[in-house]
Amino acid sequence: MKRIGIICAMAEELEELSKLLTLEQKHTYYDIEVLECNLGGKKLFLAESGVGKVNAARCAQIMIDHLDLDCIFNIGVAGSVSKEVKVCDVVIGKKLVQHDFDVTPFDHELGYVPKVGVYVESDKRLVEIADKAMDNSHKGIIASGDVFCTKKEMSEHIAKTFNALCVEMEGASIAQVCFLSKVPFLVIRSISDSPDGSENKLTFEEFLFESAQKVAKELIEIIKQI
Repeated sequence: MKRIGIICAMAEELEELSKLLTLEQKHTYYDIEVLECNLGGKKLFLAESGVGKVNAARCAQIMIDHLDLDCIFNIGVAGSVSKEVKVCDVVIGKKLVQHDFDVTPFDHELGYVPKVGVYVESDKRLVEIADKAMDNSHKGIIASGDVFCTKKEMSEHIAKTFNALCVEMEGASIAQVCFLSKVPFLVIRSISDSPDGSENKLTFEEFLFESAQKVAKELIEIIKQI
């Protein structure tokens, strides 16, 4: 895999990753600026998608259409919905689900997306490489939805319904685009907050940069192993 796309939702997440790389050139597709970098002979293409599923999906498809990518990573921060996952822990998304996609009146499970299913599985090889490259990481289901989850009731519902480890706002939509476009992908998130209330003194703002920095460093080590 020589051409790797990396999508971050926010500027803060992209900035922490770009600090670890040397910029070679920039590309612009519509309003998406893509930073081209090199790491050990591999071409890395970094982009800030914007927050939310539509922004993330749009960015993924634009990158796939224009950059001839071998795989896509989505990295950033997330909120824990599991008592086993603490602030600054890293979660490897073995499966992704859209917790707010609801066509249950048509006799489908919550999260079911037509032509996709409830869960989208990450590329098994990338999951294996990430698991070996990182110590003390968690591996499981990441849930995505167009809502910043702060309420205990919502986080408990997501955890119970989907057996999710954390929640964020982009990963599953990128997973869907990659699945439909047949591009290998992996979502990796570092925990910045715990909307379940177990660590209510630790806020998103306090740990955004630390969590973003950690997942960026972990991604670099993973890419070195590809």
